[in-house]
Amino acid sequence: MYVSPNAGAGDNLEPIVIPSVIPLFPLPNVVFFPQTYLPLHVFESRYRQMVRDAAASHRMIGMVLLKEGWESEYEGRPPIFPVGAVGRMVAVQSLSDGRFNILLQGLRRFELQDEVGLEAYRQGKITLTEVAQPETKLLPELRAEILKMVGSFLLSHEDGLALANFLKQPVDDETLVHNLSFGIDFTPLEKQFLLEAESLVQQARRLLDLLQFKRYERPDSPAGWG
Repeated sequence: MYVSPNAGAGDNLEPIVIPSVIPLFPLPNVVFFPQTYLPLHVFESRYRQMVRDAAASHRMIGMVLLKEGWESEYEGRPPIFPVGAVGRMVAVQSLSDGRFNILLQGLRRFELQDEVGLEAYRQGKITLTEVAQPETKLLPELRAEILKMVGSFLLSHEDGLALANFLKQPVDDETLVHNLSFGIDFTPLEKQFLLEAESLVQQARRLLDLLQFKRYERPDSPAGWG
């Protein structure tokens, strides 16, 4: 079993235990990140059972991205990317017809080692990635360039209010990079590319590169929105 001593620090003083085997929730369009929050509506019978089982024990769910071509095998076990993020259910709303609304708090990134279990839903044996060292910080100029690019991006998108409000808060580098990676409307594959970065600095540089690519996607300005 793994212990994440910093996760959920605002909730209680007890460390959060992340088991080495967790249920997997594969989706085609969601890439989850640590230090973010993900609301989900759960309606498939196998994932209803997953929520019930997790709620009765460790409350952990591992979010993973389905690989291309998943449609033909969706009812079975289509291929998934081996790097995902584990979240803790901090809110579970049971609906009258058996469905659930849940809220996941992103804790840690993991690598899937093997799939185990015979349940209807998938389960995986995982290894958590190393926690970033507290002294690991972005260079001030890199952080400033990301914020500049994001500011320009938000000016060009009507749906950027949530991110704009987030950026008004004083946050550390790790929280900033994860929430921007999660909140900006990159494609699922682009977000998976960010999640699989080997360090916070690498993730930040990938984030900046993707923002710079996005500026040239706008049809109204050949110079982009930067």
